[in-house]
Amino acid sequence: MALVKGKIRVGHSPDADDAFMFYAIDKGLVDTDGLTITHVVEDIQSLNERAQKGDLEVTAVSVAAFFDLTDKYTLMDCGASIGDEYGPVVVSKTLFYPKELKGKRIAVPGKDTTAYLTLRLYEPDFVPVIVPFDKVAETLEKGEADAALVIHEQQVTYKDNGYTKVLDLGEWYYEMTKLPLPLGVDVVRTDLGKDLMRKIQRVFRDSIMHALQNREEAVEYAMRYSRNVEQSTIDRFIGMYVNELTVNMGRRGKDGMMHLYDSAKAAGFVKGDTPIKFVPK
Repeated sequence: MALVKGKIRVGHSPDADDAFMFYAIDKGLVDTDGLTITHVVEDIQSLNERAQKGDLEVTAVSVAAFFDLTDKYTLMDCGASIGDEYGPVVVSKTLFYPKELKGKRIAVPGKDTTAYLTLRLYEPDFVPVIVPFDKVAETLEKGEADAALVIHEQQVTYKDNGYTKVLDLGEWYYEMTKLPLPLGVDVVRTDLGKDLMRKIQRVFRDSIMHALQNREEAVEYAMRYSRNVEQSTIDRFIGMYVNELTVNMGRRGKDGMMHLYDSAKAAGFVKGDTPIKFVPK
């Protein structure tokens, strides 16, 4: 779709961490440098699918989906959700060991999620039960799966629901690589050109920094996307995934990204051949 001069559509998910990051843009609290930014709020699977068509100028996507979008989109070094020694968690109703996941039925939150990709890298031989992210616990509860791969706020609340951790994929990734695990990123359509990509990245970074500097107000704003989860839980979740690596991915974040890409490519999980590009400095 052709760009209307100065107008940028930004896709982001109805998740508290995304809302926290975009708070300042939405409320006009940062200088958008002449850009008119329109928010498109959809679930991450829908955003992944729209990105496959190159629909939105800027969008949040799963890292796993981005690996097959590198011909259309360039990666911003801000806005990423990165787990540093933590990440999506495989849980069960009964205790068993990670090595016992082989052959198990595991409820997973969508085929394009980075959580699913990372679990396949850990153990490719399991039976995926693919459901929406908010149905994984229900699927486990009904006995339709032996374990569930939880993301978003459920990473914080699974113990309260009586589940036992089998494997934290972020812990495993760090043990294997000494690197953080990138889960979600913000990308900008490459055909916008270097100057506009830089401008968009600058506005996004300013918005994230404003939220971190005005945390209480930004968390309150993010509560509209809380899915009836308590504010203390939302605050903790935001603290996990909006941090210094979100402001600037830096060398560690980029190395974590490239190692995951190389591993997924070697395993045959990445279809394209276009290398990952970052917005130029």
